[in-house]
Amino acid sequence: MKMTHMKSLYQLTFLPGVFPVNCYFVEEEDGLTLIDAALPYSAKAILEAAGKIGKPITRILLTHAHGDHVGALDKLKETLKDVPVYISERDARLLRGDVSLDKNEQDIPIRGGVPKSLKTREDFTLKDGDRAGSLLCISTPGHTPGSMSFLDTRNRTLIAGDALQIRGGIAVSGKVRLLFPFPAIGTWSKQVSIESAEKLAAYDPAILAVGHGSLLQTPAEAMRRAIEAARKY
Repeated sequence: MKMTHMKSLYQLTFLPGVFPVNCYFVEEEDGLTLIDAALPYSAKAILEAAGKIGKPITRILLTHAHGDHVGALDKLKETLKDVPVYISERDARLLRGDVSLDKNEQDIPIRGGVPKSLKTREDFTLKDGDRAGSLLCISTPGHTPGSMSFLDTRNRTLIAGDALQIRGGIAVSGKVRLLFPFPAIGTWSKQVSIESAEKLAAYDPAILAVGHGSLLQTPAEAMRRAIEAARKY
């Protein structure tokens, strides 16, 4: 596991040279917010990283319910029994393995590794505009119908889950990058993903942090190019 620290953000990367999967700590005065839970074997390293930082984990936020973002959740909750879990109301259904669509959603199958045997359930659900510590919660559907992103309002660090990828070249979810096609393969709606990426770009983030790839500083121009490329695809 590789840990990268930038401002209030700690990026924890598993399998960095092969199939990089990121989860994040956002440091608050009273503790750490964990964003996503990486892979099933990641729990020990996540807990050890919190110990090195020297602060307790006080909440767990999930960008979406794919297996490489909730993989260690059950194991983490064995230790963090009283730490609340937050996810969008829409993706809470995916935590239960429910891949049915709402009437107002595009009739496209939900793709990606939806968990089939996860025991942990959410304590709270999130909607657009909610706050979690220093984080503004932003609804960014597309990769899944209920995907969320989180903006640190202190320094404009944006944790965007799989709304975009950086590994293999920056791209909006659904736009295939041949060097790393997996986020695109797991995307529900390409068109909705573009709309969400445009929404995120309007926040003019100072740092972009995603589920797959390195941290990107001053990402505005790169995000603009990625959105334009996705529109043409």
